[in-house]
Amino acid sequence: MSRAITASEDSTALLARDGRYPPILTAEQLHRYFRFDDHDRAVLAQKKGKHNRLGYALQLATVRFLGTFLTDPLDMPEAAIQYVAQQLDLTVNPVKLDRYRTRETRWDHRHDIQARWGYRDFSDIPAFFDLARFLSARARLMAEPPSRLLDLSTARLVERRVLLPGVTTLTRLIARIQHRADERLWRDLAALPSEAQVTALEALLDVPPRSSVSRLDRLRKAPLSVSATGLVGALKRVEAVRRAGVTTLDLSGFPEQRRNTLFRIGMGVKAQALRRMTRSRRIATLLVTVSRLEGQALDDALTLFESLLTDLFNRIERKEDGTRQDHLPSLEEAARRSNQLTLAFLESLGQPPQDFPTFAARVLALVPQEQLQAAAETVQALTRPRSETRLEGLLSRYSYVQQFLPALLRTVNFEGSAAGGPSLAALQALRRLERRSQVKATEVPLTLVKGDWSKLIPGKAPLNRPAYTLCILDHLHLALKRRDVFVSASPKFSDPRLRLLSDQAWTALRAEVCRSLDLDPDPQVMLAQLSAQLDERYRLVEARLPQNAAVSLAEEEGRTVLVLQEEEALPEPPSLRHLRELVARRMPHLDLPDLLLEVHRWTGFAHAFTHLSEARTRVEHLDVSVCAVLLAEACNVGLDAVVQAETESLGRGRLSWVDQHYLRAETIASANARLIEFQTTIPTVAAWGDGQVASVDGLRFRVPVKTIYAGQNPKYFGVRSGVTYVNFISDQYSGFHGIVVPGTLRDSLFALDGMIEQNTVLRPQQLVSDTAASSYMVFGLFRLLGYQFSPELADLRERTYARMSRKAQYGKLNALATSQVSTALIATHWDDLLRLAGSLMTRTVRASDLLKVIGVKPKSALTRALEQVGRIASTLHLLSYHDDLLYRRTIGTQRNRQEARHRLTRAVFQGRHGELRQHYVAGMEDQLGALGLVVNAIILWNARYLDLILNQLRAEGMEVRDEDVQRLSPLKFEHIHLGGRYHFSLTSQMPAGQFRRLRDRDEVES
Repeated sequence: MSRAITASEDSTALLARDGRYPPILTAEQLHRYFRFDDHDRAVLAQKKGKHNRLGYALQLATVRFLGTFLTDPLDMPEAAIQYVAQQLDLTVNPVKLDRYRTRETRWDHRHDIQARWGYRDFSDIPAFFDLARFLSARARLMAEPPSRLLDLSTARLVERRVLLPGVTTLTRLIARIQHRADERLWRDLAALPSEAQVTALEALLDVPPRSSVSRLDRLRKAPLSVSATGLVGALKRVEAVRRAGVTTLDLSGFPEQRRNTLFRIGMGVKAQALRRMTRSRRIATLLVTVSRLEGQALDDALTLFESLLTDLFNRIERKEDGTRQDHLPSLEEAARRSNQLTLAFLESLGQPPQDFPTFAARVLALVPQEQLQAAAETVQALTRPRSETRLEGLLSRYSYVQQFLPALLRTVNFEGSAAGGPSLAALQALRRLERRSQVKATEVPLTLVKGDWSKLIPGKAPLNRPAYTLCILDHLHLALKRRDVFVSASPKFSDPRLRLLSDQAWTALRAEVCRSLDLDPDPQVMLAQLSAQLDERYRLVEARLPQNAAVSLAEEEGRTVLVLQEEEALPEPPSLRHLRELVARRMPHLDLPDLLLEVHRWTGFAHAFTHLSEARTRVEHLDVSVCAVLLAEACNVGLDAVVQAETESLGRGRLSWVDQHYLRAETIASANARLIEFQTTIPTVAAWGDGQVASVDGLRFRVPVKTIYAGQNPKYFGVRSGVTYVNFISDQYSGFHGIVVPGTLRDSLFALDGMIEQNTVLRPQQLVSDTAASSYMVFGLFRLLGYQFSPELADLRERTYARMSRKAQYGKLNALATSQVSTALIATHWDDLLRLAGSLMTRTVRASDLLKVIGVKPKSALTRALEQVGRIASTLHLLSYHDDLLYRRTIGTQRNRQEARHRLTRAVFQGRHGELRQHYVAGMEDQLGALGLVVNAIILWNARYLDLILNQLRAEGMEVRDEDVQRLSPLKFEHIHLGGRYHFSLTSQMPAGQFRRLRDRDEVES
């Protein structure tokens, strides 16, 4: 079996080597590919002559490692020869072994190995056509870079014991097959639109008179201003996309990955580049781009609409608060005068009865009638119900709403569920009212006119159009959040519940989903298991209470509560402090560019950055250009800080080109996966964790530029807007996923996305978070999907503990379990809950999209059933948290690691005051993704050199305690120069396989 291509050995490394050994083989490679079993030894024993036997063994090891034979069978590292010789109990004689390479025997051995172990030549027709068919299918269905297909081809040939041809032969075959697949896709797509539609598409590349950009450039440009004018412009953009006339064409029959690639190209390249394409490719690219643009344009327009309504309602609330604050002195004076009347009345109650005129004269002597009248009017004016003042505030903004509402109703096709029927009917009525001056209230649906609105919109009078319009918008705002009203053509504002597994799909997948998640399809069986688990946990915790000094029971406000004593931090033994000092002294100092290039030499992560078109680009020193752009984005310093005009690969033109065509979410994720996989192979990393525990937290960034994708939160962003980077890290310190969200949306909405969507070698089963990320819905979804949700809760005494059995007795904890779980509700909706879990597991719907909708009140029966499951999971977590010290420390340690990683992230992102200056969400995702990648590279570099230092200390005879190693951190950055101008060297200063010199123990800090 040949070696598998790992994250650190990709197809680019194969191209450089082209069937040759690397300079150095690892111990793992020697053990895996150069060790012989009993069958191998039996065959080798039949060969005459010691060095003849050695030559045969070396060729056998070579074909297993490289997947092919060498022209010179001895052209391999000396370590490999010695490793094989030791197994055969041979002492290598260079002179005798050298004769082997010139004898015809080596060819006989090669043929014998092929015959015995079933290796075929690539020229074998069945083998060739098997690979060609495989590549054709992949190229037709998926958009993969040539490097990925080369890796897959190599693995497939090795698996089928087909001798690998030269890399050039494979790359040419892949290029031919990809070209044919591309031509076929372009031809089939270009045949869909009519001649008129083709003409309209090609016209998008024209530059109108008195304009400097093409029509396509205008369509691709998203709105920036959160204003009525901005929304009208966004709606005009939707209409302009539709005028191309291709949004109704059905492209679902074409592979989604291939369409995604064409869309990226259509959105990313200049109009001039599109004009230079062949006709079929140009039409196919424009067709897919414009078809997708409608959804993107609707997303932008509705995001703006939602922001405007939210801002409108918030402004009215703030204005009311400000008004009341401004008039507080007047209100206090009025209250003081009214209080004099109240005191006089109370005083009269204790005196002999007196007639009213006498009482009135007494009061007016204290407070004149005019002052009492003014006080009453002031109190009445300033203490009106907020609902009344809110409606008045809304009515005052009617003219503002009318600036964008007609265009919204004309452009957006709202749909809805049964619950959204009244809103849809009212929206349709608003469309009909557009050109009418007088309308009776009986001509429009009044179902939504309730409460204070009914006072302004009487049912039998002429319609108060401003009040009716704002009443409908008020309800539409909530209906859109609940997705009772939705827009199918908008990916963001469609109803995620419609993307759940269909009845047919669920019937086919039910058994497989239940097996995968270890859930019984019978609700009674599952409830019995949960009940037994909950009972066992209660009784275990109760039995341990006498020995658990950290926990006690107490009565607070008539409730029984568990009180957890605050724990002191773990003490740091002298051995740990000494070890940290030694590690810091010996850690090499270096600049960030050198660190990135060194990590690339280990892992090849820069090769994961492929061109937008997924084609191989023959550009010299592309890896250096990629690292420079990554640094500029991660440090937030711009390209000027890394430009070296005298070096082609670091010139502004090259770097701008790389930034535009290579940096995107999927290539960053692919590169990140390589770093994470490599880090898991470092021995010291295993001391920190096995990748089973992860955590999620949000990192806030102010966005000082115009954008519709940021949100407001004065606590974090002051008077400006910002975004939150919800990032996930493992217990090995590596960041494995990140999500950009506007403002400060709750982390709980996105907690599951990171666990489900991440594509690294890590498989975390437990997620740690803060209090803000917790909710019963999240607990429930985590339990259904087989994950352990472990938030660090700040208000433990306020938490409720659930029970499933009314009759169960838990001793001292019996009074604690006061909340009864509705098992009947769970049983009734169990199959729907399983379908929900299956839909998330198969990624037909995102957890965050679903939670945003089902969490809005009033909640559906299914949501309430999910929360009942969550209450069980929450109780299990609370009981374990109080009972298990190791569980608490695992949570606390992981939270501390994430906070420490955030400090490193802030230190790296030090340019431009640490503000994120991106207008569009794609730019935010790319820059923060690059930041996460560079931070991961720093952690990987630190981890590997920390491992080297520990090995050196052990070699010097020092005792390195495992418990001290567990508390070392790869998050230190004092030895890394993060600021200033950055210089990249095109040539490595270290030979392959070598490391930087560790500093001497007595070396003075510079």
